[in-house]
Amino acid sequence: MILDTFQLDGRVAIVTGCDTGLGQGMARALAQAGADIVGVNVSDPKETREQIEALGRKFLDLRANLSDISCIEGLVKEALAVYGRVDILVNNAGIIRREDAIKFSEKDWDDVIDLNLKSTFFFSQAVARQYIAQGTGGKIINIASMLSYQGGVRVPSYTASKSGVMGITRLMANEWAAHGINVNAIAPGYMATNNTAALRADEQRNASILERIPAGRWGIPDDLAGPVVFLASPASSYINGYTVAVDGGWLAR
Repeated sequence: MILDTFQLDGRVAIVTGCDTGLGQGMARALAQAGADIVGVNVSDPKETREQIEALGRKFLDLRANLSDISCIEGLVKEALAVYGRVDILVNNAGIIRREDAIKFSEKDWDDVIDLNLKSTFFFSQAVARQYIAQGTGGKIINIASMLSYQGGVRVPSYTASKSGVMGITRLMANEWAAHGINVNAIAPGYMATNNTAALRADEQRNASILERIPAGRWGIPDDLAGPVVFLASPASSYINGYTVAVDGGWLAR
């Protein structure tokens, strides 16, 4: 039956940055589909852990700052020590820094690139090696952005990082598809999260954004539930290197 191909029973998913917002919503959706979760966060993911465990799934709480990629191999080993396997990786952890390009600092450039792009590649590399060792294939889902397609304003390092995420998603798919590894990305549109609180609080900016979105509203974490489960499941086994926009029609305008 077709719905069986969306089930994730017995699978283990690593989700970075899942203490709040989009990451929490995606972790919850994967658990609802049957997966056990490894959460990698800087902060205590208490609420996320409670939601996952309430669904009858397991939650492994790992703490790390992924701006330093030296922790990644250890995180994968900890996940394997508990669950014995990894099947899904969602590279969600990320930050944004806002400043005019003419004044943008090297630190704000490096901080964003290191977390949003560098850690995405090296976490994917570490997990892909495990998938190959397991001989089972696996799923990697990167979180891109509308700024993977557009330039934006006052977010030069974020735009560079998310454009890079789309590019390396294609690159990794090209190299790893032969191993049964599907690498794809989700590009959320304007979502009601901590990162966009300032935009939503600005009445003029908020109105101009809503006017551009055909759906007429900001997205919410649950809007990513279906896409992330699809890309994590056998239902997407012939999709490689693609970035799915979840944007209420923003790019169609």
